[in-house]
Amino acid sequence: MNDPELIKEMLLKAEDKLPLTGRAFRLAFGPSSLFVSSFEKVQRRRESLATELNGRLIERAPVIPTKVVDCIMERVNKFMAEGNLDCKLVSQHMAFTLLGSTLFGDTFLAWSKATVYEELLMMIAKDACFWASYSVTPYWKQGFWRYQRLCTKLKFLTQDIVQQCRKNYKFFLQKDENLHNENANKGMESASGAPSCSGVEMPDNLFLHELNGHLGAREEPCGNIMGVMFHGCLTTAGLIDNLLVRLVTHPRLQDKIYAEIIIARNGSMKQDQQCVDKMHLLLATVYESARLLPSGPLLQRCSLKHDISLKTGVTIPAGAVMVVPVQLVQMDDSSWGQDASEFNPYRFLSKAENRSDLVLDQWNTEKRVHPGDSSSILNDPNNNVAFLPFGSGTRACVGQKFVIQGVATLFASLLEQYEDLKENQELIN
Repeated sequence: MNDPELIKEMLLKAEDKLPLTGRAFRLAFGPSSLFVSSFEKVQRRRESLATELNGRLIERAPVIPTKVVDCIMERVNKFMAEGNLDCKLVSQHMAFTLLGSTLFGDTFLAWSKATVYEELLMMIAKDACFWASYSVTPYWKQGFWRYQRLCTKLKFLTQDIVQQCRKNYKFFLQKDENLHNENANKGMESASGAPSCSGVEMPDNLFLHELNGHLGAREEPCGNIMGVMFHGCLTTAGLIDNLLVRLVTHPRLQDKIYAEIIIARNGSMKQDQQCVDKMHLLLATVYESARLLPSGPLLQRCSLKHDISLKTGVTIPAGAVMVVPVQLVQMDDSSWGQDASEFNPYRFLSKAENRSDLVLDQWNTEKRVHPGDSSSILNDPNNNVAFLPFGSGTRACVGQKFVIQGVATLFASLLEQYEDLKENQELIN
């Protein structure tokens, strides 16, 4: 099906994913309540994860620590020194570092086994669907047991980083308690301005507890955490890869985004944060990159228990597979205009006075909305039912807002650092 309205209705009513989806995660990470085909079984976990990602964690996204950017640049410089600078490898590492530092905090950036973890995760991702495609688990295959050993190593590494987080969390709490006692002995209240570690305690510990807590009797410890890292890294890396290519091939757009970053920075009260909400052109570029290259070419849904009745009068029997050709829908002229197949981030921007849903002129014309123009409006891409890079309906990606915010913030920080380095190099020369 390719009619946007019909797709929207179907995705709202077809709540289940194909059994193969849950099988791939189960074989790799063990039984999980977060990555299963039945919506009924996964609903509670999805709601909890959505609350965390779109609530407390998204508040942390605007703050991309200098350590994260430095970690990424260090790895990029290593790739360059080895003569192996590949856009996909860089994108993969950026996604891995962004997600890992968000889930595990500074502990992840200082973790000596992070590189091994990343390599294992990508090796497992390469073969996950292949081994899940067997209707009977292929215990007779030597390659399957090699795959299982990789999964076991990843499990042990995940347990290690979780334990490191807990140790650091306890350390900060103990340090905070000692400081409080010291202040109390001096007759001072902590509210008098003395620093408190509780103000910067590791909130990811609470998030990890939510992901890993309340496990069912058959669930694998750390399975949900591994699943989030696995799925999050793959989908985010694809978006970052496409965004990198777009910025490199459109230098004028890159300059305009940098000008927007400087304007937002100068108008911010908090110089250690990126105010990406004011960077409309950057966010529009992220939306357009996601539109042109979604994480997958197809969306597959089904209803495992009940028939689905559509408004058109068609009844889809339980268990039938419904397929949405995402890339075709994203390139449909009727939904996106005559330039649907072209890169045009300005389609998500409009002037305040007309509030048009789409701006479809050629993006390099002089009539465009300029960076930092307070009269520009960033259109919500989800208002267009044909915007499907993150899915739609009951099984849409729960981390859509978090990913967009995090990727935009990361690129704002990297682009700002890149321009500063380029300016310094020009002064030296």
